[in-house]
Amino acid sequence: MRILLIATAFNSLTQRVHTELRERGHQVAVQLALGDDQMRAAVARVDPELILCPMLTKAVPADIWSTRTVLIVHPGPKGDRGPSSLDWAITEGAPRWGVTVLQAVEEMDAGAIWASVDFPVPDCGKSELYRGEVADAAVEAVLLAVQRYQGGLFTPEPLDYARPDVRGELRPFLRQEARRIDWEQDDTATVLRKLRAADSQPGVLDELYGREFFLHGGHPEDELRGPRPGAVIATRDGAICRATVDGAVWIPQLRPRRTPGGPVTFKLPAATVLADELHRVREVPVTPAEAARRDTWSELRYREDGDVGYLEFAYAGGAMSTEQCRRLLAAYRMAADRPTSVLVLGAPRDFYSNGIHLNVIEGAAFPALESWENINAMDDLVEAILTTGDKLTVAALAGNAAAGGLMLALAADEVWCRESAVLNPHYRLMGLYGSEYWTYTLPARVGEEQAERLTTEALPVGAEHARRIGLVDRTTGGDAAEFRRWVAREAARLADSPELTARLVDKKRRRAEDEEAKPLAEYRAEELRRMHANFYRAGEPYHGLRRDFVRKVCPVATPEHLTGLLGQPE
Repeated sequence: MRILLIATAFNSLTQRVHTELRERGHQVAVQLALGDDQMRAAVARVDPELILCPMLTKAVPADIWSTRTVLIVHPGPKGDRGPSSLDWAITEGAPRWGVTVLQAVEEMDAGAIWASVDFPVPDCGKSELYRGEVADAAVEAVLLAVQRYQGGLFTPEPLDYARPDVRGELRPFLRQEARRIDWEQDDTATVLRKLRAADSQPGVLDELYGREFFLHGGHPEDELRGPRPGAVIATRDGAICRATVDGAVWIPQLRPRRTPGGPVTFKLPAATVLADELHRVREVPVTPAEAARRDTWSELRYREDGDVGYLEFAYAGGAMSTEQCRRLLAAYRMAADRPTSVLVLGAPRDFYSNGIHLNVIEGAAFPALESWENINAMDDLVEAILTTGDKLTVAALAGNAAAGGLMLALAADEVWCRESAVLNPHYRLMGLYGSEYWTYTLPARVGEEQAERLTTEALPVGAEHARRIGLVDRTTGGDAAEFRRWVAREAARLADSPELTARLVDKKRRRAEDEEAKPLAEYRAEELRRMHANFYRAGEPYHGLRRDFVRKVCPVATPEHLTGLLGQPE
């Protein structure tokens, strides 16, 4: 079918739906919901048989939904209505939630139901839940709704609150008054739910050192305690730890409240934002191995199971600053020195990596210099992985990866990917040539022609398509927990394989041959020459594109590479 996606943004869920529909042979075009006239023009241009809205914060014009079938993806169970669905689910501690695909009508979220899929709600933040369980359920519901629409025999179910399976309700917008943390009364569990319900947007408004900030992200702490609730009692790797009435929580990021008429603010590491106030607050480090045994916040964890080492890293938004890259490099070198034969890299769920940290770069005194240091720190990390000769490395992608973060994964000997992951192997949309040795690793996996296509078309790639073209080695289905168990089984098999020694010998031989043909240093130098121009040459688009991305400036038009009907990927 010809399907038009109308979405507020080409975000992770919209990209996932885009890739899943194309995999099934549908022709798909995208229109950002920037204005009624633009939506009407897209409908006239594409003439879609079906319109899907995976992520929408404004209404589709009545003259569109009244003449064509428009299906809305709502992140709530049957009967749930309102703009803060997931926020309420986490705030109230719902054990299960759902995604419903319903038909657009005049009243928001009140249309007939085409499909609905439930899912369990784990202890995590809203953004992680959205990219994980919500996205999985949404894709299942969308594909079911598309199948039913295409079959022509299904009658959608009118919303009827008298039905026993309609358990949702109309909920108001969750305002800051309801999100407010009462540090003198709220226990740790309550504080965590409030923080996690707002971790990406809008944050929880609070006061620190006489200034107002939005708090972003919330993680438990198992040992530290403070003299009074709300006090900042420790820092760690850019995060702050605040005491509660019965414990403490870690908050990784803050966003200053925008002053009337002032510039747009954005999230930064909390300790960076409060640098002038934290002179008397102690830094409390934790090693990756210690973190793996505790219920505390750390971006890095390391554990071993037999002959397999697991270096887990998890970064807010998947972004990796200069300092985060350097800490990960130190942890990698430690893990590489351990007497294991297989080293698995990646988070247990959510993002693998999205590359350099654009927010930290935007907040730096000299963004070009910070960009340069950040990309070199990424290159140092990738080089360390590429030159590890005495063990096999596995990049385990439980979630999405993009740009330099995906190229980081390609440095490993094998790339294993959960089928729900969306990959973006390109830098072009940020005005960058790219580094991380991609000119060495990407063509080696997919060939020169395919590498050129992937980096210039700038389209998301689904996991199965990535496997077919050699971008990743293996894929498997299931949720994040099932993926983690599968990785553990397969890594153990790899470590016990009788061919392991031969593989390591062959790995060293191939690396030596490649080095003789063209040294890694040449790949890096060539890439960095292009990146240096992106960062420092007058007229380059990178700084403007980064600024708009970080400050969430709305685009004026849908990117041209998304507007045409795209069929099944090659």
